[in-house]
Amino acid sequence: MPVRRLPSNPNLDHLKYQAKDLLKEHAARTASAAQRMREFHPRLSKATDAEIFAVPLRLSDAQLIIAREAGFPSWAKLKQHIQKPRLADQLNLPHHERIEDPTFRRAVELLDSGDEVGLRSHLKMYPDLARQRVIFEGGNYFRNPTLIEFIAENPIRRGKLPKNIEDVARVILDAGVEHSALNETLMLVATGSVPRECCMQIPLIDLLIDHGADPDSAAEPAALHGELEALKHLIARGARTTLPLVAAIGHTEDAARMLASADGRERHLALTLAADLGRVDIVRLLLDAGEDPNRYNPLGGHSHTTPLHQAAGAGHLDVVRLLVERGARLDLKDVLWNATPEGWAQHARNQEVEAYLRAARERDHN
Repeated sequence: MPVRRLPSNPNLDHLKYQAKDLLKEHAARTASAAQRMREFHPRLSKATDAEIFAVPLRLSDAQLIIAREAGFPSWAKLKQHIQKPRLADQLNLPHHERIEDPTFRRAVELLDSGDEVGLRSHLKMYPDLARQRVIFEGGNYFRNPTLIEFIAENPIRRGKLPKNIEDVARVILDAGVEHSALNETLMLVATGSVPRECCMQIPLIDLLIDHGADPDSAAEPAALHGELEALKHLIARGARTTLPLVAAIGHTEDAARMLASADGRERHLALTLAADLGRVDIVRLLLDAGEDPNRYNPLGGHSHTTPLHQAAGAGHLDVVRLLVERGARLDLKDVLWNATPEGWAQHARNQEVEAYLRAARERDHN
């Protein structure tokens, strides 16, 4: 789920009121409150709605959820960000300008400029630098990256990559990186628009896998971001083919064959991806198999929305029609912006979808 970005001048009292409102929503047993708690409370990530509503929720629990929704690991960290901000807390700055360690910041500058020689010399002078991490808070990813993760330009900082980014990456890889950092970098490259636009997505995927990155670690994120060429290449490089992945690609026969052996999470995610990417036959297949169109999408997979939100926002009228015909609720609101699927269609200027959903809503009211 995307984080709720704090305003430029956040007010701690206002955030405390939000926590109290969440307690009231929990007491009222709203589905959106359950989804927020499942997403952002570590103890509730696998709990059902009923289990969440049965848990006594304290104010400290609600404050933790509010903090994590804003991209901070704890209420204390959120409070510190507001009351005693540091350079790293300047969320309006690109990430490389928020780095407080001058040695690490210099390495990123050399990376961004494509200075292989300078970067190699810098890493020899500071041999632990390739495994060092920096801390960024206030976001839902890229929270504690190592140097290699900056090659992906994801999140976007400058909007471009040096032409020799492969060679720059090799300099860092030669200095030694953790396996977890390799996998994280692969995910960032496979989901990043800048590597694709610079025609470097596939070469960087190959480079990282050749150095030990696991193609499975990036396959689902690539599907969720609609980076289908990256996804197909990850599969070609060994990523395990699963129901969600074939749903994203649109292979209906493979999806039908794999459905019986897929677990509940795979079916849930497959419906999310099929709705988001307009795979109407696979959506129908999953609905026929009993998938619920009114569940919020799974954690890690557009979890602030329902399948109908995703289809409406993407403009897939055939999927929208099918979901509505199968009982998808028109009044469910997304967790982040509190908008209905009709609102999503309106925001995306998908006028035909918006008109259909409006007519369906008016028909339901009559």
